[in-house]
Amino acid sequence: MELFYDKKPGYDKLDKKACMDYAEGYKAFLDEGKTERDAVDAIVRMAEAKGYKAYVRGMAVNPGDKFYQINRHKGIILAHIGSAPLSDGVRLTAAHLDAPRIDIRTVPLYEQDGMAYFKTHYYGGIKKYHWLAIPLELRGVVCVCRDGKVERVPVHVGNKPGDPKFVITDLLPHLASEQMVKKATEVIKAENMNVLLGSFPSENSADGDKDRVKRAILEYLNAEYGMTEADFLSAELSCVPAFNACDIGFDRSFIGAYGHDDRVCSYPAATALLDADETPVHTNLCLLVDKEEIGSDGVTGMQSRHFDTFLGDLCRAQNVLPDECYEHSICLSADVCNAFDPNFPEVSEGRNDARIGCGMAIIKYTGARGKSGTSDASAELMAQVRCILDGAGITWQTGQLGRVDQGGGGTVAMYLANRNIDTVDAGVPVLSMHAPFETISKHDLYMTYLGFGAFYRD
Repeated sequence: MELFYDKKPGYDKLDKKACMDYAEGYKAFLDEGKTERDAVDAIVRMAEAKGYKAYVRGMAVNPGDKFYQINRHKGIILAHIGSAPLSDGVRLTAAHLDAPRIDIRTVPLYEQDGMAYFKTHYYGGIKKYHWLAIPLELRGVVCVCRDGKVERVPVHVGNKPGDPKFVITDLLPHLASEQMVKKATEVIKAENMNVLLGSFPSENSADGDKDRVKRAILEYLNAEYGMTEADFLSAELSCVPAFNACDIGFDRSFIGAYGHDDRVCSYPAATALLDADETPVHTNLCLLVDKEEIGSDGVTGMQSRHFDTFLGDLCRAQNVLPDECYEHSICLSADVCNAFDPNFPEVSEGRNDARIGCGMAIIKYTGARGKSGTSDASAELMAQVRCILDGAGITWQTGQLGRVDQGGGGTVAMYLANRNIDTVDAGVPVLSMHAPFETISKHDLYMTYLGFGAFYRD
């Protein structure tokens, strides 16, 4: 019997080829799914390729059935019906598809000093200065009314070879003596985070006309997407980093990319379910939601009733009370945690923070200060998860979010726990979390994929 516990890297027992191959699929997903809408589209294609079909209320629900349901283009639930009745509960993973970004405002387009810009509003918890002087791409959707019907027009500019990019400019160091002594929160004001769009005047205007550059931008948007300035009122557009996922390090052991939080958990949670060939004992659900970065509110957030409605539909098909299903269910709230960073050791607590290369991280509680805003998983649930992961030979570790009173944060875990579902956080440790370019270990990603698979099979 081993009396001591220590976090140990799992490289020596890693199937390196399988790990590296899995990472390639994940990188492709990151490049495609830089917004929650794009991520949902990618997951639908993956699910349908594995035999999943769109669920319609009233459909029969039998062991082995594979369903998905989309929530307003921004969230999705995957379901693989088990052999046990839903009264025995489900095995649920829950992650989020949204990530920090720069949203375009409702009335965004203006011209100043011969240049056209978008006004913006940042989304989620960011260090605003991170978003200056990096290439950005524009993604989203414009909804227009044509012939009395709403038509949804996707927008992607900057993600294809040869596409132009966009930028929020920064101040040159030669003139930044005052800027350089400001607090980091004041280096750039949110109102000044305006996206540069162009400077050529419209060829359909004359010298002396007003807003010639703005007109040129509108002419481009009209030609490409059929939109007018008024259509910004019914658009959801965002600027996201224009660089793609890439390998980091001589040994290619890391992945650097935008959006690891939380697609590094969404992807393994989804693919571990999609890759399961046999009918599970308990029904397996993968719930991927929106709005976690801003509080999980709204119709596509974890606090909406979409999940309850979907599970209620499944339960009614088996004459089971949803509350009975909830109380026998287990959820892994699939979200990232901070990885111990030797460059910033002062904010971490080395015994308890997750470490790169030590596998899937299980986080008993998140929150802030005196555990505010956390569900705090029970000892019994922690022991059950330990048994599942150890029994499957998964390299895993525990984690937390830095030193006590250093800061804090939360996940969707408490919203699942509030439904009377035993819930604990589980995911991948991340370096530079919430930066436009985050870093994760391929080993930890792959172990999380295997860990979710073991959980589904329980």
